[in-house]
Amino acid sequence: MVCFLTSSPVIPGTLELNPANSFMDELHRRFQSGERVLFICSNPDVYDKTDFFANEMKGIFENSGFPFGSFTILDSRNEHDAPELIKDSDLIILAGGHVPTQNRFFRRIGLKALLKDYNGVLIGISAGSMNSAETVYAQPELDGETTDPEYQRFLPGLGLTKTMLLPHYQDNRDDILDGQRIYEDIAYSDSCGRVFHVIPDGSYLFIADGREELRGEAYRISDGNMQQIAAENDVIRLK
Repeated sequence: MVCFLTSSPVIPGTLELNPANSFMDELHRRFQSGERVLFICSNPDVYDKTDFFANEMKGIFENSGFPFGSFTILDSRNEHDAPELIKDSDLIILAGGHVPTQNRFFRRIGLKALLKDYNGVLIGISAGSMNSAETVYAQPELDGETTDPEYQRFLPGLGLTKTMLLPHYQDNRDDILDGQRIYEDIAYSDSCGRVFHVIPDGSYLFIADGREELRGEAYRISDGNMQQIAAENDVIRLK
């Protein structure tokens, strides 16, 4: 399996794929015309939203020179077909959305086990990238989650990497949730004994042939401290 775990593959504010950090060049090397594509949702029961986002993403890829042979959405409408759909796919896209909601769906359909023999290309978007980790840091994002004693910040993920990603840094670096700064007051505290990697749109974690590389601007949060470890066009080998 080859993985592109992105913050977003799209140029912010546009409907165009982002070529930064060799994303499109690398994908072209792995892509053949007529690929069978499976789009796995974030919320299995919000059909209109899933259909809109999935078809928008399909158009973005095809308009950027990646013509699909087929395109299927996986949600609660066809979840019982998940084993066959995954087996028959050349490219899988894991949608963005609410991390815990998507995580529950992934576990419900047994996605981790279904991906063990998958040899195609996988692209994660935001939550999809976060849920690809062995242990997922589900950073609070909705009102009330920071103060909810039952909210779980660490969840079992797909196990495609041990790297815990936090996306969209260009947009959320100054965000406040429940009166707390999502980085300085929340992520820093949660990083004690752990490592989070923070990326803006345009950066991504590339996994292929037993190696893992952070490509593009990136930051590391560990034991309550944050530092920049890479700039645009840099490649940092993690494994």
